[in-house]
Amino acid sequence: MEEKEFKVEGMTCMHCVNTVKRALSGVEGVSEVEVFLDTGRVKVKLEKDVPFESLKQAVEEWGYKVVE
Repeated sequence: MEEKEFKVEGMTCMHCVNTVKRALSGVEGVSEVEVFLDTGRVKVKLEKDVPFESLKQAVEEWGYKVVE
């Protein structure tokens, strides 16, 4: 199982955390999402190869900025 980790800017509260989790969970191939509000880090576990661009797009559609 592959893991990808990246930083998301713009999260300020648990509502933001839940929105980012929901956005990433909706991407086909994502099996688990962990979001760390204090550091802005996001860890995603993948069942199959998912392009980083797909993950980035899912988050940025909600107004957050993905920083690689």
